[in-house]
Amino acid sequence: MPIEIESPEQLGYDTITNNLSESSVSDRRLADLGLDLSLAPGGGLDGLLLCYGDHLGDPGLREAVAAGGSGLRADDVLVMPGAAAALFATATSLLEPGDHAVIVRTNYATNLETPRAIGATLDIVDLAFEDAWRLDVARVGALVKPGTTKLISVTCPHNPTGTMLDLASLHALVDLAERSGAVLLVDETYRDLTHATPLPMAATLSSRAISVSSMSKAYGLPGLRVGWAVCRDPDLSETLLAAKEQMFICGATLDEAIAGRVLADRERILAPILADVRARLAIVRDWMRAQDTFEWVEPAGGVVGLVRFAPALEVDTAHFHDVLLSGYGTYVGPGHWFEVDDTHFRLGFGWPTRTELGAGLAALTAAAADAIR
Repeated sequence: MPIEIESPEQLGYDTITNNLSESSVSDRRLADLGLDLSLAPGGGLDGLLLCYGDHLGDPGLREAVAAGGSGLRADDVLVMPGAAAALFATATSLLEPGDHAVIVRTNYATNLETPRAIGATLDIVDLAFEDAWRLDVARVGALVKPGTTKLISVTCPHNPTGTMLDLASLHALVDLAERSGAVLLVDETYRDLTHATPLPMAATLSSRAISVSSMSKAYGLPGLRVGWAVCRDPDLSETLLAAKEQMFICGATLDEAIAGRVLADRERILAPILADVRARLAIVRDWMRAQDTFEWVEPAGGVVGLVRFAPALEVDTAHFHDVLLSGYGTYVGPGHWFEVDDTHFRLGFGWPTRTELGAGLAALTAAAADAIR
């Protein structure tokens, strides 16, 4: 996928001064978390037995995930090595060649590419800037085929725009899945970084819904490789478990033990992260208001927004992205990562330092001036 081929880790972090392409908060060290990592009386992580773990995932971690949603049990949670694995397992478990799925776009690339690789038949619902990237559930409903559609796939808070469904729309999607017999997949990776009141986990609203999230984006811990799928349908959960066992058997016991401690202490750990993210959002908001070259719909959650050049401008987008990196050391996620044109780009404001964020925003202005015809 272009988003992986052109990722900053593949490009080389040493080639980027101001990295505005990342989709998470800044990476953290264990020491930054202030955790008590003792796992037993008189022992710490060095006392952890590195055996095959519980195939569902570390029980303490599953309890902590379940605590984030009303009415959930630990047995409703299946731990995966990252949200990407949970998304892959969901698509490969539910879809066969020729099966029908309805998928919202733009979207995280794997939510589109995995069903395509399987050979599923996709109907795409494209979001539009002119609609403030809002999802019209009626458009989804018009494409769903009762008894035939296997999967409805959305993200909320949305990657890459940072926009959100309202509660009524989420309930409408749940109702649509229940009436049609489809499964509703909601990629909720940024839910813990909602800037107002978070929506309920979709999985708490229906057994036809699967909620996916991870430790990577909101907690800055992608190196733990811990994500999860939450589902209250026992048969569907068993199918997802079977998919996991075919690929991984179980997760890394060390990763899951640490992730469980982080989530058990989520309120303390998330509070300063959220405060910092919102301060960074304010920096970008002020920059956006002070210029007329770029526009966006301000994110309601997460640490990314989908920015575009004002439509009246004629821009050499290839030159813009080239000079932005080669001349100003600044990297963003070009629109083709998300199947839109390169007058758009994903702006990540949670990963760089605030100094780098400010320098990167200034670089966007300078590179744009060089690329506008």
